[in-house]
Amino acid sequence: MVPSMSMAFVAAFCLSSVLISSISSGANALSLNYHEKTCPDVDSIVTKAVNNAMMRDKTVPAALLRMHFHDCFIRGCDASVLLKSKGKNRAEKDGPPNASLHSFYVIDNAKKEVEASCPGVVSCADILALAARDAVVFSGGPTWDVSKGRKDGRTSRASETTQLPSPTFNIAQLQQSFSQRGLSLDDLVALSGGHTLGFSHCSSFQSRIRNFNATHDIDPSMHPSFAASLRGVCPKTNRAKNAGATMDPSSTTFDNTYFKLILQKKGLFSSDQSLLSTPKTKDLVTKFASSKATFHKAFVSSMIKMSSITGGQEVRKDCRVVN
Repeated sequence: MVPSMSMAFVAAFCLSSVLISSISSGANALSLNYHEKTCPDVDSIVTKAVNNAMMRDKTVPAALLRMHFHDCFIRGCDASVLLKSKGKNRAEKDGPPNASLHSFYVIDNAKKEVEASCPGVVSCADILALAARDAVVFSGGPTWDVSKGRKDGRTSRASETTQLPSPTFNIAQLQQSFSQRGLSLDDLVALSGGHTLGFSHCSSFQSRIRNFNATHDIDPSMHPSFAASLRGVCPKTNRAKNAGATMDPSSTTFDNTYFKLILQKKGLFSSDQSLLSTPKTKDLVTKFASSKATFHKAFVSSMIKMSSITGGQEVRKDCRVVN
């Protein structure tokens, strides 16, 4: 998530035409049977790697889903988020919004097994897309068939992470960020539901619970009791190093609690709560809060759309370095 907004728009605008054209172009066209003959077991290999990791660490699914989002929003779903910094080039994973990304080893492990079975065929980008789907399924969410054929990118710059949507964004800023990637308001609300999984550090919401503005100490769109509990978790001084809050109380279960909390003024981020600020987005929040099945169906549709933003040029041998 991003501290700077103005830079985000300048940078994102420059890439917007590239991103939107790549979501619908024939280049890097994806298909469900792309690896049918060349690597028929890829789905089950990745699923096993995700399951093995999750059995040891319940935070893995949230990490993988977020990793995929952060990958797709910069240069398309090209696994550029997996590349390590080299020399003077700071890679995406070392950009401020990605400092808390983790569980890269899960993708490394899956890639190692895939390479042993079918070398040089499956991209790291495809593996990450499959792992994100598995993360949702293992958390009690819906499943879907993942199209394949993505290529891995050769460019990864920390400076471009300013293009990621910020937890402080209002609805207009969110809408612009998503539309630049060919994603609609419906997609914006459905994909925001991914916040049903995971944890946030205090830095992503502390501006809402103290010194909000000249008139209000606490963001008036936040329920007072919720703000009080967050202030307890995130004290002004002597704060624990990794202090923060779960995105919702059922933070390892892919359910619709996130939307119910927004209606109660208990969304953690400004960007979450801003979904109530237009009639259309508020209507979608209400629909998803009242029906988990409706949310799941919309989430699948929007994930398939977002995961189809293509970008890269090669199939990496090692997900952390270009060939």
